[in-house]
Amino acid sequence: MENVRPFPHQQADRDGLEEQLDAERFVLGTAMNQTHDIKTMRARIIGSNFQRPAHEVIWTAILNLVDRGDSPYYTAVIAELDRTKELRRAGGINYITQVNDYVGGGDAEHWAGKVRDAADLREAADLGRRIVQYATSPDAEPGGSTTFIDEYLKRQQERQAGRSGDPVDALLAELLDTNALDNIPALEPLVGDLLHLDTLARIIGPSGHMKSFVVIDIAGHVATGKYWHGQYVRQGTVVYLVAEGMAGIRQRVRAWEKHHGMRMDNALFLPRPVQTRGPEWDVWIEAMRRLQPALIVIDTQARVSVGVEENSNTELGIVVERLDDLRRATGACVLPIHHTGHVGEHGRGASAAKGALQSEMHVSKKGDNASNIVITMKVGKQKDNAEGADLQFGIKVITLDGERKPDGRPITSVVLESLDERPPVLAIGSPEWLVHRLDVAGVPLAWGSPKVIRWCVERDIQMRKEKVEEAVRIRKRKDSFDEALRLPENLPPNLPRDLETATPPKTGGSPGEVTQNPRSDIPPNAGGGPGDAPSKPPSPRSPSREGGGEGEAGKNDTITAPLCTVCGHPLHGFRLDRGYDTCISCDPTTGSHPDAA
Repeated sequence: MENVRPFPHQQADRDGLEEQLDAERFVLGTAMNQTHDIKTMRARIIGSNFQRPAHEVIWTAILNLVDRGDSPYYTAVIAELDRTKELRRAGGINYITQVNDYVGGGDAEHWAGKVRDAADLREAADLGRRIVQYATSPDAEPGGSTTFIDEYLKRQQERQAGRSGDPVDALLAELLDTNALDNIPALEPLVGDLLHLDTLARIIGPSGHMKSFVVIDIAGHVATGKYWHGQYVRQGTVVYLVAEGMAGIRQRVRAWEKHHGMRMDNALFLPRPVQTRGPEWDVWIEAMRRLQPALIVIDTQARVSVGVEENSNTELGIVVERLDDLRRATGACVLPIHHTGHVGEHGRGASAAKGALQSEMHVSKKGDNASNIVITMKVGKQKDNAEGADLQFGIKVITLDGERKPDGRPITSVVLESLDERPPVLAIGSPEWLVHRLDVAGVPLAWGSPKVIRWCVERDIQMRKEKVEEAVRIRKRKDSFDEALRLPENLPPNLPRDLETATPPKTGGSPGEVTQNPRSDIPPNAGGGPGDAPSKPPSPRSPSREGGGEGEAGKNDTITAPLCTVCGHPLHGFRLDRGYDTCISCDPTTGSHPDAA
């Protein structure tokens, strides 16, 4: 019997089996981390294609979450399995956490194909074993095994109708009923209601109206995860194809980094054009598919479509389709920048491009120097959302450290400052106003009401005892919240970015930059028409009178005028009118004042 060859399934290659199971783990890990890939994988595989039963259980839980419109993140999958009492069958929490680390890196279709191919081979091998078992049984009859073959072929035809069967059946299989519409994933916001993942958007405007500065600002916020002028931002990799203006891109990025006090990590730049109608565009698509960025900027559309007749809907339609190929391959927001025509309100060239866009924003500029320039971004199209109000920005001049022109003058660039967000004006004498005064003065959060009351008396700040107590309570709640968010010491050096901060920061800027540009002393105004210069904001509330208090703070004292929170001098003039709480010469960071004793 030594020369009898065993059946192939009895000498299974353990390395090959582990490779096959790894492919299944990559499918599951990718589904839990890259929701937009689920549709691709779902079209290739079904639950029974997984060799390990635990993987089928996890896959079913993922699809259940997606069908309900919930996120399939691994913690949600664990909760779903626990709810359905199948967590143990799936391998437990530790195994699902391990599978979550298998991310396909843009190869979702590849891994799903490996799982499907392995399942087809297993089914073919099973057919062979059934034929052998039947043919060697005592009651076998010639031709009886054809029944197994017919059943096998029928199943294959039914499963592959959408891939390689009748093209009419394939098309019919793509039709959705009203219930299936709920399975279509909703748009995933990238920047507020302006930009979304897996869409084609565009920013247009006349030449020289600072479109690239607006897009650099958006790119920096997406790359770092910072809120964009009050708008939600989903952090992700940004790729910026600099097809024109290569010489200035470094200065703009360095100015942005200095202003916001951080590096523009997670942003990549290609300083040359790639033609949409050339063979290299397919290479570019494959490179982006592997990288899987969240935002791809094309600066500009004209420079990647050289030789295309812009006024021809046919030729421009091909360019748009090539841009859409990039979008489909990556699931990113593809954002070309384009110039407007002579009228100035519409993108230059044929109208074929606009119909394919999810979003289009128009950027225009008014003013002739840093002190009076107003940049207006008008939402010209939102296919599935309300267009929203216009956004307005001023500019701030940034001097690049250690860089000078040949004649010794400093090298500068500019960054955007929102004119739509104003600092809140706190009512004088309110608990919130006192909290701000205490914070600026560096009063310890642990101080109780008696110490704070004495501190107020020493500075002629007269407030009722109950308001002082409320201010103390607000500060203690803030201290408790900060303590809950404080990270432990001795953290590993490679801690992920999303664990370093509780929420993305909403504002940026480095101390001291206010002196570089007088424009930065003007707080933003709310509202206004497109291109309007910033209007004077309303004056803050008149000073309140705090009388009748019987506590340590004194009796019937009156707060007659707001004082500078640094030097204690009375505020007056435009600083008071615009809601500031420091004199123009005071630096809230250092506490310096030229006239302070």
